[in-house]
Amino acid sequence: MVTGFALLGAGLAAGLAAIGTGVGNGLIISKMLESMARQPELTGQLRTNMFIGVGLVEAVPIIAIVIAFMLYAK
Repeated sequence: MVTGFALLGAGLAAGLAAIGTGVGNGLIISKMLESMARQPELTGQLRTNMFIGVGLVEAVPIIAIVIAFMLYAK
């Protein structure tokens, strides 16, 4: 039987992860563009590092959704 608090926790986990991911991706991309403007010769290396960082940040909401499903299933 699913309690109200489990559903509330699942919703909070998914919502906060989505908000955090949006902020994190925004910061990563803005700092990468700022760095490219300052040192255009490092564009390739900065872009590679940005994709790695964005990939790591995007893993957080996926984990949060899995946790939310686990809370919902109990």
